[in-house]
Amino acid sequence: MLESCCSNFEDIFNVKHFIDSLRDEIRIIRRLPKRFSRKYGYQLLEMSPISWSNEKYYLEQILPLFSKNKVLHFNKTDARLANNALPDELQKLRCRVNFQALKFTPEINNLGYKLVRMLQAKGHFVALHLRYEMDMLAFSGCTHGCSKEEAEELKHMRYAFPWWREKEIVSEERRSQGLCPLTPEETALVLRALGFSKETPIYVASGEIYGGEQRLAALRAAFPQIVKKEMLLDLEELKQFHNHSSQMAALDFLVSVASNAFIPTYDGNMARLVEGHRRYLGFKKTILLDRKSLVGLLDLYQNGTIPWDKFESSVRRVHEKRIGQPIGRRVIPDKPKEEDYFYANPQECLCGAPDCNDLLGSGTTDSSIEV
Repeated sequence: MLESCCSNFEDIFNVKHFIDSLRDEIRIIRRLPKRFSRKYGYQLLEMSPISWSNEKYYLEQILPLFSKNKVLHFNKTDARLANNALPDELQKLRCRVNFQALKFTPEINNLGYKLVRMLQAKGHFVALHLRYEMDMLAFSGCTHGCSKEEAEELKHMRYAFPWWREKEIVSEERRSQGLCPLTPEETALVLRALGFSKETPIYVASGEIYGGEQRLAALRAAFPQIVKKEMLLDLEELKQFHNHSSQMAALDFLVSVASNAFIPTYDGNMARLVEGHRRYLGFKKTILLDRKSLVGLLDLYQNGTIPWDKFESSVRRVHEKRIGQPIGRRVIPDKPKEEDYFYANPQECLCGAPDCNDLLGSGTTDSSIEV
């Protein structure tokens, strides 16, 4: 069933299309019958399925609970199904859900595609998923480039959330491991090294940047044609989505999928989903930044150890095989969190031909970085 009251599914996705698209696969209802409602005294069994579980877990442990309790409320659903080692029919069902059944509401689609048309009118453009929002920095513990006052503010925010388990974080250690989003200043240098020119139109897909326009100064100086949805659309057009971050993110998603090149500065659900959709649409160029290598190169360049031409050539070399080419999904037995997510590289959705394995293992696409 769709728990729309809690997840606001119908505010983001076209529910009728979702139900109709999966009619031959599974029966989906919009709401529970009254006899199963809390209002009428029925006690739902609420639980979180174990993460990264295969079909055996659902058949042997979850299915009997349905027989006994009739209704289960899964209060957490993120990453509850394994990436790999699932029957092909289950993976194919994921493909149909992700790429056919899930469509945004007409309101989101119309405004999102309006943004796309405005950007395409200027020629080829880059979508930059700049993860430099306050909550991201606070919870990742990344404060590189921040003032002492900003670092303290971010720490206070982290401590204000009891559910956030990790409190004391050494920012530079995390950064050296490639676990921090690039700063806007670092991003400007990397984009220049990858060959993007000053005239390149760049759409910034993100929430509010920590530090505001002042923090974007270096990036905007290097790439004056930076735009955000708030700059392209009238306030009245965006009014319907104010205070609805998921709907605003949906607009960014549509633009990111349609862009000529997509560059996320940090991992995350949206970045992975965009990557997967771009693979599904013909392995569109997606530059997956190797942050661990980049922070070392950035430090060497910024402290004067290596010149610009050495920095530039090194950045390009590191990313030659990180631009969304066909490649098999990485499998790490017993470490599902470290392997590639199904939704970032849904290889079962990409090819049905006998030579599919050859395609996924070849990595043969245009290896140039520029748009």
